[in-house]
Amino acid sequence: MGLAERLLGSPEKQFIMYGGKGGLGKTTFSAATAYYLANKGKRVLVFSVDPQASLSDIFERDIFGQGNVEIAPNLFACEVDADRRIAEYQQEIRQKIMDMYGMAKVPDEIESYIAASSAEPAMEESAIFDAVVDIVVEGGFDYYIYDLVPLGHALYYLSMGSIYDAWLNKITGLREQMREYDEVIATMQSDDEISEDKIYEELVYIKNRIGTASQIMTDPQRTSFYFVLTPEEMIINDTRKAADLFGKFGVPMSGYIVNRVIPVEELTGDLPSYLRNRVEMQVGCLDNIRKIFGKDVLGYVPEFDNEVKGMDAIRRMAETMFGEKLT
Repeated sequence: MGLAERLLGSPEKQFIMYGGKGGLGKTTFSAATAYYLANKGKRVLVFSVDPQASLSDIFERDIFGQGNVEIAPNLFACEVDADRRIAEYQQEIRQKIMDMYGMAKVPDEIESYIAASSAEPAMEESAIFDAVVDIVVEGGFDYYIYDLVPLGHALYYLSMGSIYDAWLNKITGLREQMREYDEVIATMQSDDEISEDKIYEELVYIKNRIGTASQIMTDPQRTSFYFVLTPEEMIINDTRKAADLFGKFGVPMSGYIVNRVIPVEELTGDLPSYLRNRVEMQVGCLDNIRKIFGKDVLGYVPEFDNEVKGMDAIRRMAETMFGEKLT
């Protein structure tokens, strides 16, 4: 079964993700898949959770931080502005602190901590994680196509969800145990109990948000995850290791797509030595890919002679990936 059959034959799988090392073509494949499905009359949103993504470059439209931008009929694209999400999140924290404790303003020492938090390594991932939930919860699309961050960041992204979930489960579990003493505490510390309930409710809210994002990425009924790789030995080895790690997190693996295959049949005459050596390298690597990944390889995409940018190039890529002419 090819890529087109897998996508259209399983309409319940509305979340489509392309993963792999940086620079292999995930963004290009995401854009082309969105174009293909939109051409089939499906309402599609392709969005980037990679701070270095280039959907704006590929579509030749400035979409960064502008929400869901309509690119073509049925086709929408979104690039998340993580910095703005962080600023909004910090403001939410300020407001919740003021509401919870009845303050007119946040104390300076707390304000300093909130401001410093934007520099923490996990803050950007947390902001993006939260943006994913907002996009999906809002609804309105038949398909959501994720342009995922590179492998290392994606694994951290997944582990963050499970770590936070375990931590919050522990915290909320302890809080549930404390409820046994509510009747006694209520007679002595009613104000503290109200504050405690608000904190508890906030913890549950965070836990549910993280759980929603994690469930999307690991739901075999609704999610398809495709690895992108190229015929290079190091990429093959990294992809195999990453596939094992992703499997441990429960990510539903749907197949592999090999990109940038040199079209040997189009080469004629004496080849320059560097090109001949590269072709020979790819032949060996393609054999290795077939041995390792077998029938899970859903397609081989040739090296294009130009950068994939603009709707004509995206259409051409979609036609190549899915094996049919599109309008």
